[in-house]
Amino acid sequence: MTRFRWFLFGAIAMLVAAFALGIMLLRSQGLSAREEPGFAERWLARQARNLAIPASAKNSANPVPNKNEVLVEGRAHWADHCASCHANDGSGDTEMGKHMYPPAPDMRQPSTQNLTDGELFYVIQNGIRFTGMPGWSRAATATDVSGSDHDAEDSWKLVRLIRHLPDLTLEERKEMEKLNPKGPEDRKEEEEEEKFLRGEPTNEPQEHHHHH
Repeated sequence: MTRFRWFLFGAIAMLVAAFALGIMLLRSQGLSAREEPGFAERWLARQARNLAIPASAKNSANPVPNKNEVLVEGRAHWADHCASCHANDGSGDTEMGKHMYPPAPDMRQPSTQNLTDGELFYVIQNGIRFTGMPGWSRAATATDVSGSDHDAEDSWKLVRLIRHLPDLTLEERKEMEKLNPKGPEDRKEEEEEEKFLRGEPTNEPQEHHHHH
């Protein structure tokens, strides 16, 4: 048997062993999303993300100017649509983001910031398979990375905001908190506070004072 055949035989044997080990781990641990992804799995996920982005998207330039009003609109959009998973500051430190598999990344870190504007735009528009990241447009494809849907400009504004996340100020975060989606209890509490400030009767239970 030639050296090449021995090499091929060894490679096949290693693949079979790895597959068998994977099946054993799957049977013993299941597919729980509660497990913390290991280093190898995180590395493979990043490589899969990079391979999923077509080369034609990499060099796409951001047509939206880097102006303050663009960042204002980007923060408002992010606070309303993205912060539930990624947090206002992009850290991913939210209940939803932390319990995804894999967890939402810290977008202030190099693994995100080192992507080109075109790559970030492509991810926003198309999402990433086998993660919690959805695609926000059906228009952007490998041959049409500019996007023809009405939300393409919003996505480019989000790219500008993502670049700004490492420098987000406390005042900007507080401003975004006011724009985060509110649950029924939060909205009810705000309505009661507004009634109180206007001097209108509220539905809050009144305190009873007992005289002795």
